[in-house]
This record gives sequence, structure tokens and C-alpha cells, in this order.
Amino acid sequence: MIRILRFTPAAVAVLALAACSNSTTGADVERALDPLNLIDETNLAEIMLSAAAPDEAVDYFRRAASEDPERIDLQRGLATSLVRAGRAAEALTVWQGVVAHDGAMEQDRVEYADALIRTGDWDGAQQQLNAVPPTFETYERYRLEAMIADSEEDWISADSFYETAAGLTTRPANVYNNWGYSHLTRGDYSGAEELFLRAISYDPELFTAKNNLVLARAAQGNYSLPLINMNQSERAQLLHTTALAAIRRGDVDEGRGLLNEAIDTHPQHFEVAVEALRALNA
Repeated sequence: MIRILRFTPAAVAVLALAACSNSTTGADVERALDPLNLIDETNLAEIMLSAAAPDEAVDYFRRAASEDPERIDLQRGLATSLVRAGRAAEALTVWQGVVAHDGAMEQDRVEYADALIRTGDWDGAQQQLNAVPPTFETYERYRLEAMIADSEEDWISADSFYETAAGLTTRPANVYNNWGYSHLTRGDYSGAEELFLRAISYDPELFTAKNNLVLARAAQGNYSLPLINMNQSERAQLLHTTALAAIRRGDVDEGRGLLNEAIDTHPQHFEVAVEALRALNA
């Protein structure tokens, strides 16, 4: 009886490698492993962007991009890391190279526009967003469009962009906070208050929205703290903010009382409030 030998694909691959081991060079093996190395590098890049400290990510991507300058993903990672590290001005040159690359994506222009806004170049940011097709609808794009409209005091467009941005993300707290601040600068304090409350409903830990909320209430002469979740330290800071707003409105006695309450409430020594009270009494 003739026995038929069956080999699995993995076994065939091992046998084939053994059969040609005499003619296979180390360089051939390296080339065969290149795709695997690329996968590992891609995973590492994602980890550096999401988990690493910003400056560590900058060092990693700068080194990797210098070793392989044609890799647009490394250039993109470097630019993104620089912005995260608060070095948007340095990121501009890198973003310029990214958007000029053959492999550039529409999102790259949006990120470039974000860096331009961070450096105060509103016109440049608008030019980049204008170059993005209107069919490219993302939360980041409309958030930036809203900010630019705010800078031009085009309130109708700003409201439209903020509303669209909020509908394109599952975490709209920051959008509502920015939208509320827009209404605060317009003098629409009740509208701002509503939007800050909406922001806090999506993210109860967003202290910026809490601070803006008490500013909107104080601007209407309401110096009582809102019924929202806050710890003792936050309560003291919000009382301090409300006190300063009251003093600016001319309600000095209200402000003095709020400063005293803030000092008594804070679990530690509240130096800023103490100095404000001292200056007020002087």
C-alpha cells in the first residue's frame, strides 16, 4: 500500500525554507520580515501617540522620521506630537510637508488648520479648511470652522458649525463649553448658562465648564453656586470666581462675603483668595 503524505501549509513553508537555505541570504530574510517590522512600528507609533508623554512622543517620532523621511505616517506623528506638547509653532513646518505629500489625507489639512489656529494664524487656518472638500464632514473640521466664525463675530455661522460639530461626536462636552463661551462673549449670558449646563451634563468633571457657568450666572447678578457636582476644592474655586465677578460688577460687599466663604471652604490654605481679600480690604 502506498502511503500518501499530507502536509499543512505551515509545514510546506518550513520545508521550502529549509530547501533553499543554501541560497537564501540574510538580506533576503530581512526583506521577508520587513512587513512584520512595519506592523510592529505602526503599533508602536499608535502607542506613542495615545499613551506616551508628549515630549517622549516627539523624541520618538523625530528620530524615526529622520531615519525614514519618506514615511508620511511618521511625519504626521511628529506634527501631532509637537502640537500635543504645546509646540504648535514647531509643528507648522512639519504639517506643511505632510499636506504636500502624495499620501496626504483630508484630515491632515484639518490638523494643520488646528495648529495654525493655535499660533494665531486664523486666515491660514481658513485657507486650509477651504481646501478640504465640503463632503469631508468631521467633528474636528466643524469645531475649527466654529472657532473661526467666532473670531470673525459671524454668530449665525458659528452657531450652525457648533451644532453640527456636537452632532458628530459622542463626547460633545467641549463643543458645548466652547459654544457657551461664544455666547458669553456676545453678552448672551442666559444662552451661555444653558450651554455650559449641557456641557457638564455630558462631562460632570469638566471644571472649565463649571467655572464658565458661574461666570455666566454672575454676569446676570446671580451669585449663588449652581446645583452641580463639585468637590470641596472646586467649590472654593468657584466661590472665588464668583466673588471676583461680583466685585467687577460693583457688588463689593457680595464679593467680600464670597471671598471669605471661599477661604473657609477650601481644604487647604487658599492663597489666591486670601490675597484678593487683603487687597479688597486695603
